[in-house]
Amino acid sequence: MKETKIKKIKKDRRAKRVRGKILALKKLPRFTVFRSNRYIYAQVIDDSGRKTLAQANEKELSDVKMSKAQKATEVGKRLAKKAVAKKIKNVVFDKGAYKYHGRIKALAEGAREGGLIF
Repeated sequence: MKETKIKKIKKDRRAKRVRGKILALKKLPRFTVFRSNRYIYAQVIDDSGRKTLAQANEKELSDVKMSKAQKATEVGKRLAKKAVAKKIKNVVFDKGAYKYHGRIKALAEGAREGGLIF
């Protein structure tokens, strides 16, 4: 049980460190990611107005014959398409406590392909 508690503390520290650096750039919307074991979710949030400007998730995809990384790329493209439609191009990427690797990296690359700049 002690090991689980230490992992949680380390994860919280990483998230706090990343978010602290990002919130210094309040003029840009925040592109945030949540990853569960089953799905991946992404949002573009305006922190000053406390509103979600665009969101996309893996549940919106109809093709189930893709890998998790491919689905993450598609989610990134969909989010970028929605954000660009609302005239949002520049964002700050908030990966939270996740490593920039695997599904998180695929999501970011998909968003870049879709037209977001970060």
